[in-house]
Amino acid sequence: MSDGGKMWGARFEGELDPQFAEYQDSLQYDITLAFADLDTNLAWSEALVGAGVLTDDDFDKIAGVIEDLAAQWHEHGLPTDSDAEDVHSFVEQQLVAQLGDLGKRIHTGRSRNDQVATDMRLHLREWVGCLVESIEGLCLALVEKAAQHAGDPMPGYTHLQRAQPITIGHHALAYVEALSRDRERLIDAHNRFDQCPLGSGALAGTAFDIDRIELAARLEFQNGPTRNSLDATASRDHLCEVAFACSMTMTNLSRLAEDYVFFASFEAGFVRFGDAVATGSSLMPQKRNPDAMELIRGKAAKVQGALQSLLTLMKGLPLGYNRDLQIDKEILLPALDATNQSTLVAATAIENAVFDTERCAAEAGRGYLNATDLADLLVNASVPFRDAHGIAGTAVNRAIELGVELHELPANEQKTLLPQLSCDLAESLSVEAVLNRRNVIGGTAPARVRAEVERWRILIAEWAEGYHELDDFNPDEEELELEFTSDD
Repeated sequence: MSDGGKMWGARFEGELDPQFAEYQDSLQYDITLAFADLDTNLAWSEALVGAGVLTDDDFDKIAGVIEDLAAQWHEHGLPTDSDAEDVHSFVEQQLVAQLGDLGKRIHTGRSRNDQVATDMRLHLREWVGCLVESIEGLCLALVEKAAQHAGDPMPGYTHLQRAQPITIGHHALAYVEALSRDRERLIDAHNRFDQCPLGSGALAGTAFDIDRIELAARLEFQNGPTRNSLDATASRDHLCEVAFACSMTMTNLSRLAEDYVFFASFEAGFVRFGDAVATGSSLMPQKRNPDAMELIRGKAAKVQGALQSLLTLMKGLPLGYNRDLQIDKEILLPALDATNQSTLVAATAIENAVFDTERCAAEAGRGYLNATDLADLLVNASVPFRDAHGIAGTAVNRAIELGVELHELPANEQKTLLPQLSCDLAESLSVEAVLNRRNVIGGTAPARVRAEVERWRILIAEWAEGYHELDDFNPDEEELELEFTSDD
């Protein structure tokens, strides 16, 4: 077939160079938009009826074929013998094969430019729903881990140096806070891109009397049609925004992974991963490696790279569609999948992480993590904090010389170093006392952690009631995971 048989081939007679033909083929990447493309074809066909281009009978035939194709693809997968160069020509081939000339008429007044922009928003809407659902699952896993260890102490760190005691539950809930913001970012991004570009044509709008408001409603875009055809077909900032939300999610997952990789080390010994998420060494029989968390940490680089690639892709493009934008799908779609898979695996890893609570508690009482509390006790004894800070520091130095903890200082040393205090240091500087003092909103006191667990359980239950922030879309994982494999 000559290139005159392509969707764009009206004035062309020769064949494309074979190497260039393969180079410019995007079907292997955009085939994942096939179901979305069926949706846009159906909605556009109905809009053409309103514009007087098609009849009701034409539409009924088209709708029947589209319904049959969707059912076949769901059940059997996509045909693998197509020579189409992209998903739009692939779907058109399928429609023309069954509808003849009627299938060719569907493209009236439409461009692949507004078609792909619409397909991508529909597909992205499904992905956002899937990602939000996965983040919620990870949040729930962390909340339940926090509930299990609401009162169990562990060392808290700054600069990777022991700082103050916290609870294991407090640490888990810190990541729930971060991931909940990632969830909100995805929802915010969805609400901004939830407009319908279909009807924008190549860049100047369609010449046919299309009711774009009704068209947007048919495709369930909550913010109606896009308001400028040039912007609608040429802009991809919504892809960059979703990529940023994914990058931020992966950054938080990477930090979570880094913490747990350290916790699982022999040096820390705080946590042990179950067999479901750990692997061994081909040489060293004793090894138990936290591979799930390490892979999450590694895949963050892939997602962050996708964000930078999209920004670089966009930075030099003039307004109007440019073929460079074809690359957006092969950049973004793998990043979406990596983010989703990493979030799911993180939840499994958290569920299979077993804390050694005795060791965690013992280590929370070592390393002078109660020095701040000693200064606070001095403040309560009317010592100015700056002076109290210095006195506590001197006490730490003396304790190090003696090889004891602050709460283990001998009575004579307490009398010499801390004459302002008459309390029992062993009791007042115990890990339990240190934790319980921080009974404020956001604090690590076990009572506060338990209260936050209950608050988060209520919030997550409200989330699970049904994506009210995202209106009524429902993620279809089968469509998201659709792959195209050629016979070659």
